[in-house]
Amino acid sequence: MLHTLTIIRQLNADEFTSGEVIAKQLGVSRSAVSAALNRSAEFGIELERRHGVGYKLTQPIEWLNAESIKQALNRHSPFSLNLIDEIESTNRTLRQECATTGSVLAAEWQTAGRGRLGRHWVGSLGGSLLFSVVWRFNGGISRLAGLSLAVGIALTRALEKQGYQDIGLKWPNDLHCAKGKLAGILIELSGDTLGPVDAVIGIGLNLRLSQSERLNANHAADLSDCSGPSPARNLLFARILNELAELLPSFDQSGFAPLRSEWEDRHIWQGEQARLISPDGLESSGKIIGIADDGALRIAGENGLQVVYAGDISLRKVTAA
Repeated sequence: MLHTLTIIRQLNADEFTSGEVIAKQLGVSRSAVSAALNRSAEFGIELERRHGVGYKLTQPIEWLNAESIKQALNRHSPFSLNLIDEIESTNRTLRQECATTGSVLAAEWQTAGRGRLGRHWVGSLGGSLLFSVVWRFNGGISRLAGLSLAVGIALTRALEKQGYQDIGLKWPNDLHCAKGKLAGILIELSGDTLGPVDAVIGIGLNLRLSQSERLNANHAADLSDCSGPSPARNLLFARILNELAELLPSFDQSGFAPLRSEWEDRHIWQGEQARLISPDGLESSGKIIGIADDGALRIAGENGLQVVYAGDISLRKVTAA
């Protein structure tokens, strides 16, 4: 079956392209082109169709381009980049392939992208960055409790250097801006208790969401909700990788403690009342007073200070009645 993304790549937002021209370029039938483009809505793509003229994108797409990304990476970057159009999950693929440290896999589209606690991650074709990075840490698993928080700092640094403002962090793995969740981080670990440990770091960042995608993704935000420029997708991806290239070795050596104050400065729920919900449904509440040196959440409740590690815990803000 002809892949819809193969056809969409033949289109642009500046002029119409006829189905006949596409069919000749790809060596397929006109009906195959039409059938493939009829599935464009599944990828969140809106097309302008004009009978007898052809098809046109309503929004331009900046496709991921390996050469453009590599040109913007720092010299001697530790990363090896691989791009793919569609995949179930970049995290899952890197884990299955036992990819080596420094491997980066980015996809235009994920069919089974996941967030923390197994939640489905909704991406946007051409409007998201969906990628995973493999990194080996010399210490044991217990030293990596604050890794998702550290990665969040790398993301905010990259975005702020690109001119975006009003970006905050939410424990343990989310970036937020004014209207909701901007990015999520999923980290999966494998290795020895005492080390070394391989981490697959999955990142989903919303650059531009359509109205329907906003409706399907509860409380989602994109970079248009943050004060800043129109996103340059390939450049931003490279800048994020540059920040990770600097932060990950530093975290391996020194842990989360040196990053603690920077993280707390960006914490959107600092000093707020919150509820903790465990997997068995038990709840507790208290005031968020900060983060420990290892990345654990510190909450002052009725029974004193509570130190919470991510695990399967859900965190909910308590709103005034």
